[in-house]
Amino acid sequence: MKELKKQLRKQIAQEKSRHDITELTTKSAALLEKLEQHPKFAAARTVLLYYSLGDEVQTHDFVEKWYRQKKVLLPVVKGDVLELRVYAGKGSMKTGEYHIEEPTGEAFTAYGEIDFAVIPGVSFDAKGNRLGRGKGYYDRLLPQLCSYNIGICYDFQVSESIPTEPFDRTMDEVWTESGRLGKY
Repeated sequence: MKELKKQLRKQIAQEKSRHDITELTTKSAALLEKLEQHPKFAAARTVLLYYSLGDEVQTHDFVEKWYRQKKVLLPVVKGDVLELRVYAGKGSMKTGEYHIEEPTGEAFTAYGEIDFAVIPGVSFDAKGNRLGRGKGYYDRLLPQLCSYNIGICYDFQVSESIPTEPFDRTMDEVWTESGRLGKY
């Protein structure tokens, strides 16, 4: 199982290297423009997003656009877990572990208030299965959430099937720049 996941991560990384940042930025904007039309996103008051790394769907502008209208939470790496914090603008960010920009401030622990979560992944399949980077951060966070969870990735990150383990959580939906993936 671990070897299959490792191979899939390597395959997706190779595919990502074939796309330049301008193309990925355009694809990201198209995906997030569609996602913000989602009725559950529109109705949500508290949203969990992520502050993207260079090879992920680019969320920086999306976070900036929505944080004044919704309570936007971003994850912060703390040891083996993701701690959630409220985003309060670019000035409230510092570089954390793995060179990810993370919000400073108090931890947000009222997980029941989170209406909608956007979850990154290395790959997803049409059944909502997710392959992460292999550290298990979202595997530990997702069981604590009651939110509507949408996985996002580029079209080329979609796999026919993701190997899963008992602790893996499926997404409620998966979206790419082409729109919603599969039927659940």
